[in-house]
Amino acid sequence: MNEADFKNEYEEFQKYKSDKLNGRILTPGGLRFIIESNEYDAQKIGRYFLESLPKIREWTKKE
Repeated sequence: MNEADFKNEYEEFQKYKSDKLNGRILTPGGLRFIIESNEYDAQKIGRYFLESLPKIREWTKKE
């Protein structure tokens, strides 16, 4: 691993830490919660994620 690779890995890790700290990482528990709250219905789950997409896009624009 050269210095440029190390720098890129480090920057990606810092972004991951920031995303995790700000609640933008979907954990297995979070996914389970979403599925259970939508009664295991694939259409409801899909609708939830489609309705959430504009918020996700706003978060990524700010950074």
